[in-house]
Amino acid sequence: MEPTVTALSMAPALPQTQPAAVEMQGVWKRFGQQVAVQDLSLRIPQGEVFALLGPNGAGKSTTIRMLTSLTRPSQGSIRVGGYDVVRDPLAVRRQIGVVLQPITLEAELTVWENLEFHGRMHHIPNPERQQRIHEWLEYVKLADRRQDKVKTLSGGMKRRLQVARALLHRPQILFLDEPTVGLDPQARRLLWEILRDLNRQGMTLLITTHYMEEAEELCDRIGIMDGGKLIELGSTDQLRAKYGEALLVRSRPGQQVEYNFFPSLAEAQRQLEVEPDKTGLMVRPANLEDIFVRLTGRRLD
Repeated sequence: MEPTVTALSMAPALPQTQPAAVEMQGVWKRFGQQVAVQDLSLRIPQGEVFALLGPNGAGKSTTIRMLTSLTRPSQGSIRVGGYDVVRDPLAVRRQIGVVLQPITLEAELTVWENLEFHGRMHHIPNPERQQRIHEWLEYVKLADRRQDKVKTLSGGMKRRLQVARALLHRPQILFLDEPTVGLDPQARRLLWEILRDLNRQGMTLLITTHYMEEAEELCDRIGIMDGGKLIELGSTDQLRAKYGEALLVRSRPGQQVEYNFFPSLAEAQRQLEVEPDKTGLMVRPANLEDIFVRLTGRRLD
C-alpha cells in the first residue's frame, strides 16, 4: 500500500546553486539527412521547474539525450550545470540525476542493494555512502522496505526508488522522463510532493510529461516543441494571457468540434449570448491542453 501524502522529512543537503542550470545556443541535431532538432536556444535558471512538452517526433527525447550527454549535438553549444556537454561530459554527468520512464532497477536485488550498487558506481566512499542511502530512503518513504527485493514493490515505490537513486550522488539538476506514467492518483501526488520539496530546497527539475495537469501543477515554465523547433515558451498564465483565457466550444452532431479563444470569460460569454443557435455551445476557461492543441494541432497521448 502506498503511504498517504504527509509532510516530508527534510531532504539531505543539496549542492549550492548556480545562475543557470541549462544553456543551449543554436543547437541542431541531424541524423543523416533527417533534422531532429532545429536551432534550439533555451536557458533554464537554477532552481526552476521546467516542462518540455511536444507530440511524438517533436524532438523532446533527442533534446534530453543531448542535455544528458548521451548524444552529441551536430551544431551549437550546450552547457549543463556550468559544463560543456561535448568537452566535459563526465563533469556534466556528475551534475545531473536522471529518472527514466522505463523501470531500470535490478528487480532481484533489494532496495538497499540497488542504491549500494549505484553509490559504488559513483565512487561514493563509505561510511558516507551508507549514510546517504539511509537518508534518501527515509526521504522517499522507503526505509521500511530497504531489505525487500525490488520486484515486490508497487509501481509508485519503484518510481520513488528511482528518484532516490538519481539523487544519491547529490546532483544539481534532475531530469525526469514521464515520472508518473502508470501511477495511481495517490502515488502520483506523493511523488509530486517529493518533487516540490526538492525544488523548494534549490533543485532544478526538467520534466517531460504527457499529463498536462502535471505540467500545470508543478512547472514554473513550459516549452512546447514541434517539428524539432521550440515553438512556444512561458508560464501557464503567460500562455493563457497570450492565446486567451476562455473558450467558446462548438460541439454539434456530425461536425468537428471548434474551439474559439477569447481574452476573457466575459467576452466569451457575450459572444455566446449573441449566437442565434446556442445548441452545442458552451463557455469554459482555457487550459494548457487547449493551447497545446492550438499550437500543434495534436493532443498528447
